[in-house]
Amino acid sequence: MLAALFLAVVLIWGTTWFAIHVQVGATRPDVAIFWRFLIAALTMGAWLALSGRLRRVPARLHGWLAPMGACMFSGNFLAIYDAETLLSSGMVSVIFSMATLFNTLNQWLFFRRRPDGRGMAGGCVAILGVAVMTGVGQGGMGHGGIDARGAGLALFGTFLFSCGNMLSRRAAAAGTDLPNAVFRGMLWGCLFLAVRLLATGHGFAAPADAAWIAALLYLALPGSVVAFLAYLHLVHRIGADRAAYTTILSPAVALIISVACEGTRWTANMTLGIALILLGNLVTFARADRLLRRGTV
Repeated sequence: MLAALFLAVVLIWGTTWFAIHVQVGATRPDVAIFWRFLIAALTMGAWLALSGRLRRVPARLHGWLAPMGACMFSGNFLAIYDAETLLSSGMVSVIFSMATLFNTLNQWLFFRRRPDGRGMAGGCVAILGVAVMTGVGQGGMGHGGIDARGAGLALFGTFLFSCGNMLSRRAAAAGTDLPNAVFRGMLWGCLFLAVRLLATGHGFAAPADAAWIAALLYLALPGSVVAFLAYLHLVHRIGADRAAYTTILSPAVALIISVACEGTRWTANMTLGIALILLGNLVTFARADRLLRRGTV
């Protein structure tokens, strides 16, 4: 069961990056993200209600669920969508694999789980990879590499995603089950996005383009409901650090699609940077390799 969940997350998230690419530029990111998670939340709520699993959540738990929604279902995607206006979807997916490092550091911050030497070494290698990709130290930010602002936005979105992981564990520890936590988190994310849209005087109108709508439905249903539930189930069963191993494998899927469909042009900096980021994650989470071989994941 865990192996199937792991594979599903890798394949779905590996393809969602291109779906985001399809939506970028057609409308404001907050409009696209609002509709994505509104559809996902309504679907999740209907499933919970029809299956008899919808549970009342005590008001005190929203102290964890509201920031979870802000981090995992709104703020992180605002940064990711903006990053994809400057970088190819494959490049953003590779940077997103840094979630492994952020989860390790955030588990230290949130749960006092001190990272071991291997984790620190792998993190340093991955950070070096991002620096190489952006051309840092080679004549200035972005010189000979990818857009530095785009890389920064992708890193910020990844950090917020990792914080959402930690908050989901806090919510679960405080007494709410995973599906109900995700449902409420999505609703909070939609609320924050709606307030943002109203505050900026922008409407909720979405494009009628068939490709945009198809991408929206893919992102809302498999990309949000199925993949997020599967991923957070892995977080709670095997830990956030090992679950984030999915973000090491999904970029391979995203990069293949990016090269085939976006005409991504490779440079030596990009190749070396990607190799260092993936190597850093593999060094950090070599334990996950053993779990996969034993069939635990």
